[in-house]
Amino acid sequence: MSEEGRTKKFMFVNRKAPYGTVYALESLEVVLITAAFDQDVSLAFLDDGVYQLRKGQQTKGIETKNFSPTYRALEGYDIEKLYVEKEAIEARGLSEEDLLVEVTVLDRQALGKLMDEQDVLLSF
Repeated sequence: MSEEGRTKKFMFVNRKAPYGTVYALESLEVVLITAAFDQDVSLAFLDDGVYQLRKGQQTKGIETKNFSPTYRALEGYDIEKLYVEKEAIEARGLSEEDLLVEVTVLDRQALGKLMDEQDVLLSF
């Protein structure tokens, strides 16, 4: 198969809190577009990006639409590879039970190795 027609491995790295900037929402939109083109899509959540997956987000007070339920729809787009950095959730007092969706928790070193295996790495 030519390089042109080959499915590529895309990883979207989310480092920002879900609200206050456009990064989290724009990342999610690009993820959905990429998946529509039948690419191998995965997401990694590091730093404050882990808050994007936190259950019970309330956005009424900041007058912003809560887009977190969209993460539960990712499976319908064949996006099932979600990774969370172990050090990031621990530093923020969170656990897997606090998250909206099933994730694979990896330590910083294992996540870095996984990033090295990607064809395309986009950081938000």
